[in-house]
Amino acid sequence: MDNVGMTVRLRGGIPRAVFFGVASLVFAASAAATFVRCASMQAMGGTPMPGGWTMSTLWTPMCGRTWFDAAVSFAGMWNVMMVAMMLPAVTPALWRYFEALGDARAARAGGMTVMAGVGYFFVWLVVGVLVFAAGAQLTALAVEAPALAHTAPAVAGVVVVMAGVLQFSAWKARWLACCGNLPSCGHARLDVQAALRHGLRLGRHCLYCCGNLMAALLAAGVMDRPAMALVAAAIAAERWMPGGTRVARGIGAAAIAAGVAMVVRAVAA
Repeated sequence: MDNVGMTVRLRGGIPRAVFFGVASLVFAASAAATFVRCASMQAMGGTPMPGGWTMSTLWTPMCGRTWFDAAVSFAGMWNVMMVAMMLPAVTPALWRYFEALGDARAARAGGMTVMAGVGYFFVWLVVGVLVFAAGAQLTALAVEAPALAHTAPAVAGVVVVMAGVLQFSAWKARWLACCGNLPSCGHARLDVQAALRHGLRLGRHCLYCCGNLMAALLAAGVMDRPAMALVAAAIAAERWMPGGTRVARGIGAAAIAAGVAMVVRAVAA
């Protein structure tokens, strides 16, 4: 009987402690790398634009580098940032997947969970590539049309308001519920393709659920560390705190207030 109890503790306690310990280390490393990257970008400064905002060097190639180099650099920075922002929100779902692998050896189950994580963050990598393409085009338009650049701060505020309004929608409530009850975990298999598919599905659900908050971050400034931390905390809170829908609406109200303040400040400038 004692041996059985020890086996249960080894399977339940140690793997859980190791799992969340590794996740914490990965989060800490990605957060530190993101902080250093943001600090270096801020030290480089940017281009002052009409309307009182500064265009980041993120969206244009550095001297002597190509657009491909700029895209690769942005994608790398973006994915490290996504690990720091999204890992607290997705770790419980990955733990459920790890548990669903059943009595498989912890090393094999861990490997499949890593593959699910790869699939999840691949979704965000694709999003990052699209974000860079859109950001580069908008930057070019702002440089060519000063009148358009002048409206950018107000437009950013409107985007934040719209992101807040979406927090009250049935769409948001439905996808938030989906994130908490993602199907097919109970049939997890020790198969790389199945693990990747599960990660891709996790990423797609997550994108649908919190895409509006990510849009608000992009509008506020993708390298703005306080905004980044607030959005990451909001995504994790609405997903895992009791009464997630009420939490989401509270976040929405705060976003609307912040967006209105951004518009008022832009109009008054």
